[in-house]
Formats: sequence, C-alpha cells, structure tokens
Amino acid sequence: MNNNVVITVSCGTNNPNRATRAIHLATVAHKEGKNVTLFLLDEAVYLARKGLLDNLRAATGDVADDLMAYLQAHEVPILACTPCAKARRVKEEELIEGARMATAAELIHLSCDATVISL
Repeated sequence: MNNNVVITVSCGTNNPNRATRAIHLATVAHKEGKNVTLFLLDEAVYLARKGLLDNLRAATGDVADDLMAYLQAHEVPILACTPCAKARRVKEEELIEGARMATAAELIHLSCDATVISL
C-alpha cells in the first residue's frame, strides 16, 4: 500500500473553495498517517505567501490559514513551483515558514512514488 500522497493545486484566491479544499485534503491525509507533500502550481503559489491566507475559507467553513498552520506545525512539505512563483513575482523570502520553491522535476520525482490528487 502506497503511503505517499502528493496534493497538487493550481488555484489560489481566485477559487477559495478549491484552494482551501486542497489544504484540507493534505491535512486529512497527514492525520491518516500518510507522507504528504502539498505542491502549489500557477495561482496557488500565492497560498504560500505570508499573510495571504488570513481571510481565505471554503463555503464549508474550513479556514485555509488554520489548516496551513497544521501542515506547518507537522512539517509537511509545502512546495511552490519556482517558475510559477517567479512569473507572479513571489520571492522565496516571502514564503511562509516551511514552504520553499521547487521545480517540475521535483514534482515528477515525488509523483512517481505517490498517489496524486489534483485540484
């Protein structure tokens, strides 16, 4: 049984429901004992920017900031696509604690040995 889960998300504040749901799924997977990585693509790189999640929530009431704080506290890797971030002028020093830039090659490497959930 595969114990690795990669959650990829490509939306940010432009779709708060999907963005929050991705962070929620990463939290649930971790609580289920999975080795989780959250990979942020396209608009989702903004989710790793300091201060952005303060008011982001899903229609279900889930609060993105609370969920992300859980991932950070449990050292779940939060990876922001490097070219996606650069195109949106998001710099590495602006990222939340526990987040870092990563390449597509790293996403492929992680995905080859994981269940991948895309939102």
